[in-house]
Amino acid sequence: MRFVLIDRILEVKTGQSLIAVKNLSLAEEYLADHFPGFPVMPGVLMLEALTQAGAWLIRDMEDFAHSVVLLKQAKTIKYGSFVEPGRQLELRVELTNHGERDSLFKGVGLIDGQEMVKGRFTLTRYNLREERDPALHATDAALVAGLRDLYATLRKGSVGARAMLKIASGALESPALAPHAEHGM
Repeated sequence: MRFVLIDRILEVKTGQSLIAVKNLSLAEEYLADHFPGFPVMPGVLMLEALTQAGAWLIRDMEDFAHSVVLLKQAKTIKYGSFVEPGRQLELRVELTNHGERDSLFKGVGLIDGQEMVKGRFTLTRYNLREERDPALHATDAALVAGLRDLYATLRKGSVGARAMLKIASGALESPALAPHAEHGM
């Protein structure tokens, strides 16, 4: 994966769906050329972000059984408005069919509830040792190890975000709201 277009995976329902986010920053190099004076996320990268979200769902449900997950086909892809720097694109993918090699998805990219990209797509998966050369087993293993590390990073969230979720669920008391011990002076 040259472009990692997922910044955080928010929710995984194994074998069913995944929700992730892409935070678009003006610092992303491709925005300098797309377009000068009016930077927006290219439509093909919005589709790639959906593809990556689907690939993470496959890896999660198959315990990273394949080193390569690729877009095989995209259908009925529709684009809404422009995704500008400073915005967060919420990516939602749903697995509709999971076969031996190919998986079908429907996906949508949203900003504030408005559809920016939507469509159906098919991902295919394999290992290099199966498709190219049996001697590539070590390469498959190295790719999978790197993908596992990246997945852990995308799933874990920040320490602050996890603490806020615990506070919201009542599992952790907010330090600001915690009773203070009285000290005699």
